[in-house]
Amino acid sequence: MSDFPHDSAAARGLATCHTCYKLSPAAVQHCPRCGAHLHLRVSQSLHRTMALVITAAILYVPANVLPIMTTEQLGSATDSTIMGGVVLLWHHGSYPIAAVIFIASVMVPLSKLLGLSVLCWSVARRHATAPRERTVMYRVTELVGRWSMIDVFVVAILVALIQLGGLLSIYPGSAALAFCGVVIVTIIAAESFDPRLIWDRLGDGNE
Repeated sequence: MSDFPHDSAAARGLATCHTCYKLSPAAVQHCPRCGAHLHLRVSQSLHRTMALVITAAILYVPANVLPIMTTEQLGSATDSTIMGGVVLLWHHGSYPIAAVIFIASVMVPLSKLLGLSVLCWSVARRHATAPRERTVMYRVTELVGRWSMIDVFVVAILVALIQLGGLLSIYPGSAALAFCGVVIVTIIAAESFDPRLIWDRLGDGNE
């Protein structure tokens, strides 16, 4: 039994160019419009995505445990983690800012890691249930991932603006680099995942 459903383009020997999106016979191997190499599915998509998700999960730990910025005031240095900054803002009554940073810097990366893990697991196990819902999950995961950089942007702006000599200075912490790594790696992971694999696993005779 073919991995491709009978009504799919792949089952009919057609491939979409990943450069110009022209649909052409896969047998020609190169797109007749732009000359790019044609392939039915992204090569090693699942394995690359899983490796990138594991890498991002490893980086997520130091990104949340290590200080993301250091505040030096009158010679006294204070380290702040992402959650420490959220708690501090909340205690000072900056509820909207605390909520935005918590959602963008904690919930979004974690949700993206979980979403990509579920997608990879379901494709690897050849699950044929809820393909439309899983496709929507992928699209949402791909869309919201870049908003995780808000916390890094805040630190960068603070470092650039708040340099008052010996009175008050803010420096980026080691977690900022790890957090950038999480965001970049998860974006690459989402791009590496081929959502057509969700539908290929339906097999023959399924909707």
